[in-house]
Amino acid sequence: MDLDVAKMLMLAGGTLALPILGFVASFMFWPAVLIKVYNWYWRRRLGLKVDYAYCGKYRFCYSHRGRPGGTTPSLLLLHGFSANKDMWLHLVKYLPRSQHVVCVDMPGHDGTSRTNAEDYCIEGQVKRIHQFVQSIRLNRRPFHLVGTSMGGNVAGVYAARFSARLSGVTLICPAGLVYPTESEFVKRLMELEKSQNVEDIPLIPSTTQEMEDMLKLCCYVRFKIPQQILQGLIDVRIPNNDFYRELFMEIVGEKSRHSLQDNLHLITAPLQVIWGKHDQVVDVSGASVLQEIHPECQVTLLDNCGHSVVLERPRKTAQLIMDFLSPREVNGNAKKLF
Repeated sequence: MDLDVAKMLMLAGGTLALPILGFVASFMFWPAVLIKVYNWYWRRRLGLKVDYAYCGKYRFCYSHRGRPGGTTPSLLLLHGFSANKDMWLHLVKYLPRSQHVVCVDMPGHDGTSRTNAEDYCIEGQVKRIHQFVQSIRLNRRPFHLVGTSMGGNVAGVYAARFSARLSGVTLICPAGLVYPTESEFVKRLMELEKSQNVEDIPLIPSTTQEMEDMLKLCCYVRFKIPQQILQGLIDVRIPNNDFYRELFMEIVGEKSRHSLQDNLHLITAPLQVIWGKHDQVVDVSGASVLQEIHPECQVTLLDNCGHSVVLERPRKTAQLIMDFLSPREVNGNAKKLF
């Protein structure tokens, strides 16, 4: 009897030891794998399902939860430069389970097709996002569009083109404006432009130190991240760095640099603006530009927060978006109610 108990304890100990050893090995030797498993786990826990949609041969990868047609409009979330749909996991955690939410990989990112420069300028991205909206029939009812940074630029221009199909739009630290005050990032870019050095763009790190510097640039909150995880983040990004450079040159080029500024006057959908007061990438003074052209827009500036609003203040951001959505319910005839 004692021998059987001992065997059971050894078996139980071995069963527990295997995943623990697997975790330790992943942490030490394959941190990139650990990051992917972590995102998979959180998508599963939050009830997000990953799917694909097609427009001809072009493939969109997206995650989604819930069904359209609830008491609030569907949410379509557009991430920023070099991120992917999983950047929204922190925010989705604080959204109601009943809220229909869709997070799409932007053109060329993660599971969405990587083609050519034509798709990477802001107008090209707007065109592709509209194809995605049509492919999953999100436009059968007015939906709410949310974009951050580069995604905020795309969301704003999309709203300028298709305001009648939106119940509203939320811009989080959007790029694409003429900012009254130059940010720390813009100052660095100007220095790089003078030296014609495109290899040292602060948002395209290739070492753990550069990754740490990028996080300091994007976040006001200082996160203590182990070197192994920083290495994992680099390992995930390095194979994509040539694409990121091509994309970056498109969105800061003459056609796209001020796309949002050039189209602001065409936005007629209700507008919400959320910005971190300590944003070093795109200066918070951009909020005054938006408010000057759209005096009726709702602006919230967040204390102790930088450019990565969704990472630093996910609960507050989710609350602000849901509060903005509440008065804008839609009925079965797809009419906007204000």
